[in-house]
Amino acid sequence: MAATTTMATDDFVAQADPYRRELLAHCYRMLGSLHDAEDLVQETYLRAWRAYDRFEGRSSLRTWLYRIATTTCLTALENRKRRPLPTGLGGPTDDPGGELVELPEVAWLEPIPDGMVTDEHTDPAAIVGARESTRLAFIAALQHLPARQRAVLILRDVLKWKAAEVADVLGISTAAANSVLQRARAQLDQVKPSEDDAPQPLTAEQRQLLERYVAAFEAKDIPAIVQMFTDDAIWEMPPIATWVRGAEHIGQLVDLKCPAGPGEMRLLPARANGQVAFGVYRREPDGVFRPFHLQVLDFDGAKVKHTVAFFDVGLFPKFGLPDTCPA
Repeated sequence: MAATTTMATDDFVAQADPYRRELLAHCYRMLGSLHDAEDLVQETYLRAWRAYDRFEGRSSLRTWLYRIATTTCLTALENRKRRPLPTGLGGPTDDPGGELVELPEVAWLEPIPDGMVTDEHTDPAAIVGARESTRLAFIAALQHLPARQRAVLILRDVLKWKAAEVADVLGISTAAANSVLQRARAQLDQVKPSEDDAPQPLTAEQRQLLERYVAAFEAKDIPAIVQMFTDDAIWEMPPIATWVRGAEHIGQLVDLKCPAGPGEMRLLPARANGQVAFGVYRREPDGVFRPFHLQVLDFDGAKVKHTVAFFDVGLFPKFGLPDTCPA
């Protein structure tokens, strides 16, 4: 009996494990949280393993796992509020040197490492799709939708499921599923990013910009920092609710509120949500550079139009960033 159970478990792991990354991306789109998504993927696999002997193969194993993951996410969302970015809570400040309002009680949107949703063996077209459907602006827009609308839109527009398949997962009619989709699309149209905002390969100009960006922040060269942002660029930094708009305001914020001085920051490259990211380290009194925050960048041509600085240093290990940065 034990041998049979072991064989069944081994078979389940072999068949189901290849879908772990894409299921993590699915749960992340639903929850807006890397940590919650990891927990729910574990819950999905536990539920699937327990029911594996009853899997009849009427759909593919992949579809069956997505069904379980979706219902698991919907259950988890029943008593949870949406995860915002600071820009989703109010307008920008006109006083970059004023008090910064921190809201640690808010469950903020979290970034996700590219390497956790794709790998070198992923089909190039699938990599492009994963990056577009996990970019921060899109995940933030999804958070405006009620849970059921979010699920329907993701299943239909991201995963390209048929209306009847979605209806079956949610236990509603096909007509009802189509109606939910229409409402979701209408609401998302009011907040979603433009198609032009989808992640693109870096241009030569953007690569040069990033070299200057790193040098400017490490030197805390405020005029150089200002020059690299668009006139209407946004800088936000959860769990701080205060955010600013405009290159000059961004420069003032970094100048007046960043506790690190010239030469006291180091930036290491990363990838988050299909976008360029940097782990930022700050030199502490003992001379060691330790995690400070994680920046995720968005471009408009050869300038930066949006930076989200996540001050949750617990994210660093998820991105493969070291505990300290060499001086």
